[in-house]
Amino acid sequence: MHQLTRLETIVVEKPWGRTDIPGDFGNFGDRRIGEIWFAHPDGDDAQIMVKFLFTSERLSIQVHPDDDAAQAAGYPRGKEECWLVLDAKPDAELGVGLVAETTREALHDAALDGTIVDMIDWRRARADDFVYNQAGTIHAIGAGLTVVEVQQNVDCTYRLYDYGRPRELHLEAGLAVSETAPRPDPRDGRVAANDNRLLVDGPYFRLLHLSGVDAAGLLPQHDADFTFTPLSPGCSISGEDVKLGECVATDRADGIALAPGARALLCWPA
Repeated sequence: MHQLTRLETIVVEKPWGRTDIPGDFGNFGDRRIGEIWFAHPDGDDAQIMVKFLFTSERLSIQVHPDDDAAQAAGYPRGKEECWLVLDAKPDAELGVGLVAETTREALHDAALDGTIVDMIDWRRARADDFVYNQAGTIHAIGAGLTVVEVQQNVDCTYRLYDYGRPRELHLEAGLAVSETAPRPDPRDGRVAANDNRLLVDGPYFRLLHLSGVDAAGLLPQHDADFTFTPLSPGCSISGEDVKLGECVATDRADGIALAPGARALLCWPA
């Protein structure tokens, strides 16, 4: 019998969140919801976390450490992550890496006076854009976006600049792990809603984009700690509906079925 666990939904209000969250996620009234994430029963031992992000303002400019730097700072693991844009307003942007090579000293000064904003490679964001952020890549999510994020499961973010919001910055720790040159990633690109393909093949997790009835041919046939996240109605596992706004952990993925036009993500540790 396949194990299937519906993960606990954690709703997080943020000053940069939104009041127009799609109804599939719940009715939050006038609360500004910035994140909806899913708590795995394994807690910190779980290797992967999935989040939905809803932005009305730019998030902080930030960076994450790799495994070695994170463990040296007392965390269980580092943090690599990726984004799939589900919806974007016409002027929405993602900040991914730097536009030119620089130094940590220059980044430090720019973080203090705000000109670091102009050093970031801001890309126009559209629905179905996919971005992979390696550890050490300075990055930021802009306003007007709905994004699903798959990441290594750790709460370790070093903020370098936060647009004057009254939150702590982590310049010393953050700049110590920051890549100081542009860092394009070959996994970045577009993911059509009807694509069935592997988006990430390690080193920390694998990520499949699944679409429609053809998804069955791509499903792994082995046991693993899978996390299944619908991106639309029409998704099920072993005959049980899994709705948009839910996320489930399962030891088998071969029972997943998608209706025509449905789409979902499936991830597991590499």
